[in-house]
Amino acid sequence: TGAAPAGRLLCGPGLRRSGAGLLVTKCGLLRHRPAGPGAYWVDSQQKRYVPVKGDHVLGIVTAKAGDVFKLDVGGSEPASLSYLAFEGATKRNRPNVQVGDLIYGQFLVANKDMEPEMVCIDSSGKSSGMGIIGQDGFLFKVSLGLIRKLLAPKCEIIQELSQLYPFELVLGMNGRIWVKAKTVQQTLIIVNILEASEYMTAEQRRQALAKLSGN
Repeated sequence: TGAAPAGRLLCGPGLRRSGAGLLVTKCGLLRHRPAGPGAYWVDSQQKRYVPVKGDHVLGIVTAKAGDVFKLDVGGSEPASLSYLAFEGATKRNRPNVQVGDLIYGQFLVANKDMEPEMVCIDSSGKSSGMGIIGQDGFLFKVSLGLIRKLLAPKCEIIQELSQLYPFELVLGMNGRIWVKAKTVQQTLIIVNILEASEYMTAEQRRQALAKLSGN
């Protein structure tokens, strides 16, 4: 509707640069973040995850090929993860990674012409919470739209759940969630609320949580 503001502009998922403008590549709601470097993206309910450089995801180890692990990340092809991409890993001190293990990491390389590559360390070589996730706990899948909602700063859903039970939670941008509470029953209650929160209003969610807490 007018001239674009001067300055840096980030082009997010669902948009592609074309000359001086942007092309929409999928249907959904156009979102805009004015703070910091301005950003535009399309918020859609797509189910197939497309790897993006820098995204933190949950992957399942499907194979070991020499010095590289292959992980299912929900994309069109598996991602690779070097045994050296862990904090403190060396040729003599290799991480104990087995087929079937759940890995939380981020994409170092992700584009349409190359196999996605994951690492479990940040730019300073620290794990920063990334690595092998414990054997217990519960892994499930939700829509990519719900994941973005849960990852938003000061997410009301997470804040309200944290008042119900203490629990551990790992969110992957590829639509996977790992959760672990004190008991199996509490874990499953949290899983059900997270899955239903996509279709419940804030008031419906609060009523459900109030019933569970006995208030």
